[in-house]
Amino acid sequence: MMRASRLALLLLGLAAGTYGGWRLLDLGWANTLATLVWLVGGLVLHDGVFAPLVLVVAVVAIRVLPPDRLAPGVVALVVLVPVTLLAIPELGRLGARADRPTLLDRDYWLGWSVLVTLVVVAVAAGTLVSVRRRTTVGGGDDGTGDGGR
Repeated sequence: MMRASRLALLLLGLAAGTYGGWRLLDLGWANTLATLVWLVGGLVLHDGVFAPLVLVVAVVAIRVLPPDRLAPGVVALVVLVPVTLLAIPELGRLGARADRPTLLDRDYWLGWSVLVTLVVVAVAAGTLVSVRRRTTVGGGDDGTGDGGR
């Protein structure tokens, strides 16, 4: 059963990719080239800038944070880094045009800030609940390292 479902998903993915490629080619060579530049640029940006940056942050976090606080930090990074990458064009108002004032007419910085705040509050709340659950059920680990003594 698993093999059949994987094959079906593979075929569906190939069909969707083929359809998307066909539609892209219908838009003309200039759009196809711009898309390829965008894809390669994203790959270079990820592998050349963000992956090393995440590794540096991970090394620092491992040295600074207690082990039971690492997972919430990873959750925050996994949510915020891709969302921030995707938001860069809006945050920088790339593509804004004077002749189309409604194109980028929102306060994208406010929306991004609200999202960051919600993620940080959710991670902090989840960490607090986890620590309290561990201290009441798990036997007194209050985070001081002395076993609750």
